[in-house]
Amino acid sequence: MPATILGYPRTGRDRAMKKAIESYWRGERSAYQVRRTLVAERRAVFETLREAGLSSVPCNDFSLYDQMLDTLVMVGAVPERHQGLFAGENADLETYFAMARGTAEVAPLEMTKWFDTNYHYLVPELGPDTTFALHPDQPVAEYRQARTLGLQARPVLIGPVTFLRLAKPAPGVDPGFDPMSLLERLLPVYEQMLTRLAAEGVAWVQLDEPALVQDQPRAVLDATAVALARLGGLATRPKLLVATYFGPAGEALAVLREAPVDGVGLDFTGPAVTNARDLATIGGLPGKRLVAGVVDGRNVWAADLRRQLDLLTTLQGLAEEVVVSTSCSLLHVPLDLEAETQLDPDLRRWFAFARQKTREVVTLARGITAGTTTIRDALQASDAVLRHRAGSPITRDPAVRDRVDAVTAADTHRPSAYPERAGAQARRLALPALPTTTIGSFPQTQALRSARARYRRGELDEAGYVQRMRAEVQHVIRLQEALGLDVLVHGEPERNDMVQYFAEQLAGFVTTRHGWVQSYGTRYVRPPVVVGDVSRPAPMTVGWTRYAQSLTGKPVKGMLTGPVTMLCWSFVRDDQPLEETAQQVALALRDEVADLEAAGTAVIQVDEPALREGLPLRAADRAAYLGWATRAFRLATSGVRDDTQIHTHMCYAEFGEILSAVVDLDTDVLSVEAARSHMAVAGDLSRAGYPSGVGPGVYDIHSPRVPGRPEITGLLRQALEHVPAGRLWVNPDCGLKTRDEPEVRASLANLVAAAGSLR
Repeated sequence: MPATILGYPRTGRDRAMKKAIESYWRGERSAYQVRRTLVAERRAVFETLREAGLSSVPCNDFSLYDQMLDTLVMVGAVPERHQGLFAGENADLETYFAMARGTAEVAPLEMTKWFDTNYHYLVPELGPDTTFALHPDQPVAEYRQARTLGLQARPVLIGPVTFLRLAKPAPGVDPGFDPMSLLERLLPVYEQMLTRLAAEGVAWVQLDEPALVQDQPRAVLDATAVALARLGGLATRPKLLVATYFGPAGEALAVLREAPVDGVGLDFTGPAVTNARDLATIGGLPGKRLVAGVVDGRNVWAADLRRQLDLLTTLQGLAEEVVVSTSCSLLHVPLDLEAETQLDPDLRRWFAFARQKTREVVTLARGITAGTTTIRDALQASDAVLRHRAGSPITRDPAVRDRVDAVTAADTHRPSAYPERAGAQARRLALPALPTTTIGSFPQTQALRSARARYRRGELDEAGYVQRMRAEVQHVIRLQEALGLDVLVHGEPERNDMVQYFAEQLAGFVTTRHGWVQSYGTRYVRPPVVVGDVSRPAPMTVGWTRYAQSLTGKPVKGMLTGPVTMLCWSFVRDDQPLEETAQQVALALRDEVADLEAAGTAVIQVDEPALREGLPLRAADRAAYLGWATRAFRLATSGVRDDTQIHTHMCYAEFGEILSAVVDLDTDVLSVEAARSHMAVAGDLSRAGYPSGVGPGVYDIHSPRVPGRPEITGLLRQALEHVPAGRLWVNPDCGLKTRDEPEVRASLANLVAAAGSLR
């Protein structure tokens, strides 16, 4: 049985790509050096996959920033505002990064979450006047590099339906414009791309169509059938594999069965295991290759090889050929478990990262092809790991489970309604109209990161570390006072990441040192792993917040990460419902909120940027998710007095489908990304009847540009059309961790001035 994977991490060894690209942005490396690093790191991936024993490997999945941005370039849909900005041999590269990050004069593309993952993609902007033209350089170059290494490579392209379904109307275009109306105009570019790849000798091309695992109207499914008929009907083309992932294919499965394509990729992990039943119901995929995603590409647990082997056996009769694969690209897991030498060996054996998952795929293929006796040792090792994990005392804490069982409905509701709370908070805080604040973090300098690293290595004692962090807190407080902000933050210098920081202090989590996963562009995170029942052994933030408050008479926000985000940005347990783990995390945070309030903290922000991200892709599953997700948030935050103000923050997601849940959170203030989407969310919240304070972001922190005072004033005027001044807050889109202090100082000065001009 052949073996493959749908994609591989593109971080490079020791985050080589991040370092190369960011040094280019700083002017320390040339474009040639960046491209040389790209070629070297791609080669390392190809060699790793060859050594693993895969029968075919993906290519064109190694991006400088984002695969949707690469597709936009491939089809020639660069927005007009990004055209003609640069000249010379590096113009194309500079244009590429301008679309991703913006320039001082031009805003970048909007960024949002890739389905229900923590990966962010750049949103294509299209309109009725959009034209397409093929730019095949990158797919061809990656294929040629793999071919020189003797590999049977399969170029990966974002499919035309997913590309259009994830696009949005360009600025100035009627908001009702449907990008899918451009399908007939787009398909010739894909036809040309396939023809070009055929001329290169490509045997197979992978068209990624994850949009097909969402609820799609009949018109989209019909358009998918038309698109695949066009592409499959080409006289000269490679064989086509249409890959779906992240869930059951549902109604699209019949479309794929009838389409004139040569292979179909399906996810068979987690809830998507129902694809096996659905596939049998429609009579399988006669005459087609089934690429069976039986190794989970989104979580880090070692596979149950025996169970997946049984599943593969049942799938064999449902297609002409079955290929063992991952459920999706391995982009979503860390690179190599072997680097995690500091992990407890008893825990380490429970995990598999990208390199290990590739080996699992090959092992399963060998077991089906050559018989289970050839993988007997691997099966026995897998069984032993599963027994060890199930029997470990780490996984179950009776005290935590008893506390969850004791939760009542009263624990998830504030004693008073928002209007009564708002009055009490106004009397306590005495804030002006249009109060200004930030989201939490301030720039993390190299000196700060170095101090944390030295402390972790034992080169800096605790007293020296605390002194260094307190000095930074004092600097940030003085900076905010000088700028005139109304509600301050301590800047979070002691925090490496908004999830990892808490995971390191909560029982039931483990963290890694080298488990980097791409979040967007050059932004990588190290998701923790939930290995057991969660509790809080000791206060986590109270000391830092109390110290910051001692430096100023203005209110300082306590800053926490909410239960849903803690789980969405971690690798979660697969041995119990997510709702149960969310309640455990919520109770741990509830203890922290109570301690912050007892310490005199008047404003506590519990961030939930991942609430929308966790929304199931199928509408039928959403009510249950939103029910337990909002209850978990309220369980964490509802134990405070009326005059303690609860904030939450959300960013970089489409909120339209969860507005009722946002209202149900019952926060006092919601801050939300709005700058890139031109304040659209303010109108959405107004129409949904959101009753509380709103801080729609006026400063896009993921771009290096400094927004001018007139720009911010204009955004605030737009917001005031939907949110009354008495409930409108003024803040950036997100935390300032990734920015430099000079641009932060300038941007926040403009923010404060704009707010002051409208009071």
